[in-house]
Amino acid sequence: MNVTVATAQYPITEHTSFANWRTHITQWVEEAVNQKAQLLLFPEYGSMELVSLFSPEVRDDIRWQVQELHVLRADFIGVFAELARQCGVIIVAPSLPVAEEGNIVNRAYVFSPKGLAGYQDKFFMTRFEDEVWGIRSAPKTLSVFEAEWGSFGIQICYDIEFALGSQLLSAAGASVILAPSCTETIRGATRVHVGARARALENQAYTIISQTVGNALWSPAVDINYGFAAMYCTPDSNLPEEGILTAETPQMEGWLTHTLDMTKIEAVRTEGQVFNFKDSQRLMSGFLHEKVEVVKRQV
Repeated sequence: MNVTVATAQYPITEHTSFANWRTHITQWVEEAVNQKAQLLLFPEYGSMELVSLFSPEVRDDIRWQVQELHVLRADFIGVFAELARQCGVIIVAPSLPVAEEGNIVNRAYVFSPKGLAGYQDKFFMTRFEDEVWGIRSAPKTLSVFEAEWGSFGIQICYDIEFALGSQLLSAAGASVILAPSCTETIRGATRVHVGARARALENQAYTIISQTVGNALWSPAVDINYGFAAMYCTPDSNLPEEGILTAETPQMEGWLTHTLDMTKIEAVRTEGQVFNFKDSQRLMSGFLHEKVEVVKRQV
């Protein structure tokens, strides 16, 4: 089966009210739907634009602002749930800092026409998240989202630079790995893209990146952003020789849309020139002191 995916190069935009933000995000979703997208991927920390609704004191306090976002969480979820229902699409919303059992975690919510399907929390923290922002590693649960056209998992930004999560997701049935990301430098963006290409190779899978772009100088957390959207695959039979399905020009705002043929992943995993996926499973290991749970959710 085929699925048309839209992945965002998304600017952190300042807003005057929640209604203004809702109109803005609705326009983005409608634009992707007009391009026939069935699965929409927003970037990591795209939700931080909601901090523009707070007072200057909250805006300037990097830890206070993530606590205050809790007030907007239910409305944030409601907007994306309604858009997914109205448009008949699956939406991976921009990740949101969430207060969970005394910690702040980085969470990407997933919505389908049926409503909230689940979420994926980030495992690995960057130094900025851990040392400055106070955002912590989440409990080790991976979600496989099962759709009519196939299954996908999510590895948020830094997570895609490590093999374990994608291997476990692929072993549980995922053939698409989504990587919502927020980076401020070419080096940071490059690390994410190199990681995504490696995960596509190891698992003979599709990997898809969404990134924030442009500057939001009013925000001390996401003030500078550099990135671009791209879709990668394993360089194997009937797929691009360099493993690049499509990539957008860095720093441009908008959607990158492409249709994935899921049968090609099935084919290379069973009849490819090499068996990266099968052999990677033989090498798979886990965290030394933490068990990783994998759950499946219908979308």
